[in-house]
Amino acid sequence: MDFKAQIQIGIPTELPEKKERSSSVSHAPNRKQILSKEEKQLAIKNALRYFPSKWHAVLAPEFADELQTYGRIYMYRFQPSYEMYARPVSDYPAKTSHAAAIMLMIQNNLDPAVAQHPQELITYGGNGAVFQNWAQYLLTMQYLSEMTNEQTLHIYSGHPMGLFPSSKEAPRVVVTNGMMIPNYSQPDDWEKYNALGVTQYGQMTAGSYMYIGPQGIVHGTAITVMNAFRKVLKVDENPEGKIFLTAGLGGMSGAQPKAGNIAGCITICAEVNSLAAKKRHKQGWVDELIDDIETLVIRTKKAKENSEVVSLAFIGNVVDVWERFYKEQIFIHLGSDQTSLHNPWAGGYYPAGLSFEESNEMMNLDPDAFKTKVQESLRKHADAIDLHTKKGTYFFDYGNAFLLEASRAGADVMAENKIDFKYPSYVQDILGPMCFDYGFGPFRWVCSSGKIEDLQKTDAIALRVLKEIKKDAPAEIQQQLSDNIKWITEAEENRLVVGSKARILYADAEGRAKIALAFNEAIENGELSAPIILGRDHHDVSGTDSPYRETSNIYDGSKFTADMAIHNVIGDSFRGATWVSIHNGGGVGWGEVTNGGFGMVLDGTIDAERKLKNMLFYDVNNGISRRSWARNEEAIFAIKREMERTKTLKVTLPNIVEEGLLENLF
Repeated sequence: MDFKAQIQIGIPTELPEKKERSSSVSHAPNRKQILSKEEKQLAIKNALRYFPSKWHAVLAPEFADELQTYGRIYMYRFQPSYEMYARPVSDYPAKTSHAAAIMLMIQNNLDPAVAQHPQELITYGGNGAVFQNWAQYLLTMQYLSEMTNEQTLHIYSGHPMGLFPSSKEAPRVVVTNGMMIPNYSQPDDWEKYNALGVTQYGQMTAGSYMYIGPQGIVHGTAITVMNAFRKVLKVDENPEGKIFLTAGLGGMSGAQPKAGNIAGCITICAEVNSLAAKKRHKQGWVDELIDDIETLVIRTKKAKENSEVVSLAFIGNVVDVWERFYKEQIFIHLGSDQTSLHNPWAGGYYPAGLSFEESNEMMNLDPDAFKTKVQESLRKHADAIDLHTKKGTYFFDYGNAFLLEASRAGADVMAENKIDFKYPSYVQDILGPMCFDYGFGPFRWVCSSGKIEDLQKTDAIALRVLKEIKKDAPAEIQQQLSDNIKWITEAEENRLVVGSKARILYADAEGRAKIALAFNEAIENGELSAPIILGRDHHDVSGTDSPYRETSNIYDGSKFTADMAIHNVIGDSFRGATWVSIHNGGGVGWGEVTNGGFGMVLDGTIDAERKLKNMLFYDVNNGISRRSWARNEEAIFAIKREMERTKTLKVTLPNIVEEGLLENLF
């Protein structure tokens, strides 16, 4: 049976042979046993409803074994036999190119070269899932192959509820992930209801099919690191020979060494999972692998002495590096952490003093003891960082919930007021005021042809548009435009592509719309050979309400509200998005954030032109409006400028209160 036929059949008509897990790819850690006997029976019952009753006697004990062994039912038997990667859009069986484009993006998210734990359908972050099990994947792909332009596929946390009649103007797919009743949104609720097979953690771009490999965060990390060095270095200094110390090489965090090379510094990134470190080294994302601390010390001193630009992956625990570098008096200019601390008890953070294998065993067999070890390590981690910051190291929280979980562990990370953290979030110091408030965020596109020639053409188009915008841009956003022109100019030589032929850059509403319009025109005139798929990271101006990250520089008390993200996904859905998604969790953890995303297919038509102008404008300016109402000066500037350009935009602006009026009121 060929690829198209396998897609169209969905759940196979004959029970396939049982498949074993591959030893050649990384696997999700075994989840803790949290279900009662009755709940385990319910989980089996829930899983079996995907299959005909004649198979139940065979599948029930098999699924029970998976649940007992791994803590989840992945249905390994039903993994497709074909290779998993983003094929050219024309290779997919579909009645509409929009559905085929979504199939391409789903397969890219599950490509073993892209995905962190591909056989568990987890793309990044330790638990960022595309689907809960392989039956959901098979059914979703079948539905997409049947879909017309007047149907919408609704997906509930990986489960394809079905195709429903809609209209050409409606999104082709609507995705929700982990949308819990608020009182059931604690970490153990995810463990329980995910094990039952009724919800999942979609992270940000995993569960919305918009992950494009580590490149997606390389750009944001490069901007963050470049601007962090601008904060701490003198005007005549550059980052060469200066150290950026961080942790995490799995999934999105694997972007850090590449970003450090682009920023021009020494990057040292610790990773306890040797497979993850070796994968990034093989892909060219990190320059050198080092597996013992003595060698790391010697190599680091040499790199500093020679003012090198180099990235070093240390296979070991970052806490050991912080402590040893202090003892060796190795000065660290920038420090951060990008382990998956939104998921601290199930593989997101590995404690000092335990090996990778010991940790995986303990988190499954003795989760309470593992939690104690993690919190001990976080306190130790924070203490080591504090020693360095007292010597001048600039440490920032990189949005992975490090400071939040460290505070919950009792670490010394709170400011004197006992409300704020004593270290800033990178959004508070850098991306918020410098990018998000002006509307700049992670705009991305995928060439559905799969041709490198199309990607090269889109790079040239984007570069041309950015240079044209920069000529007349105000002084407030000249640096942002310059950084992005540098990025797109060097993108190909930096070898950023893993999986689909994709690109990302930070652009505001004007830049996104003008680049997208130029793409659409290039498709229409044949310069580009196939449709372009637009999207973004949820980590953006408007898509995410996250008080410890994306909206951490909102100071009017509204940072714990989620109205913006909800309006974003609803507003995008009727303005032309091809698919939309809304998630609980992502980046900083289950119950800590609400985030929304979109995908849009440009096919060279007038309809696509109308939709891109309408949707991309709202997608950005919804967030700028919220930020301006919070009295953020940069956002007030940006939204006033937009209202001058767009006469149909009318946004409520804040009246600024004189602080002296408040002093003696209470």
